Amino acid sequence: MPSDDRPSVAVVLPGTGSDADFVARAFTEPLTSRGVRTVAVEPDPRRVVGSYLDALDGAAAQHGRILVGGVSIGAAVALQWAGSHPDHVAGVLAALPAWTGTAADAPAAASARFTAARLRADGLEQVTAEMIASSPQWLGRELAKSWRSQWPHLPAALDEASEYHAPGLDDLERITAPVGIAAATDDAVHPLEVARTWSERLPHAGLVTVTLDEIGADPAVLGCTCLSALDSVLHTA
Repeated sequence: MPSDDRPSVAVVLPGTGSDADFVARAFTEPLTSRGVRTVAVEPDPRRVVGSYLDALDGAAAQHGRILVGGVSIGAAVALQWAGSHPDHVAGVLAALPAWTGTAADAPAAASARFTAARLRADGLEQVTAEMIASSPQWLGRELAKSWRSQWPHLPAALDEASEYHAPGLDDLERITAPVGIAAATDDAVHPLEVARTWSERLPHAGLVTVTLDEIGADPAVLGCTCLSALDSVLHTA
């Protein structure tokens, strides 16, 4: 990677409330080792999904076939875009998928709604302090940074994410792109069962697991895991 028929660019999308810096650290090193340049998208908190779609459309127009991917809602948007643009997708790197279809009471969506309400009621500093106290150290540090960069539009961004309709079961079965999925075995917000559903319903998908501690020690573990899962699909194609 790359060759005449392989992508030279990957576009990666952050999770809810996260930023381009984290997905860049998650994917750049693993993709660079494959000769692929990483474009990490900075979300516009006023229109998160729209800003992601703009970036994907722009990269496809410029580069042709691309790799697409992301974390949590970023993974869902990338996968849905891949289903709509099969001729422009060489593969999908889906890290920590959060739900299938309508969010309903999915843990990630419920958390986003709750956090948005708390931010509006109590402000950024108080809610950030409480988040840091209740989160793994690395996650608290990451979100504190990205939340501040998206303020004061962060509550709207969280609400938008909580209402996002991810690919449903029937949608998954129609997506033909190869997909590498990374899931954490101990992440209650991004349940392993969701990743298993994606891997079982998608026609060409692989799943490899990690732990939250491994991600915290080195975010590039996410990119490496997605690529390992994608390799398992391509090698059996």
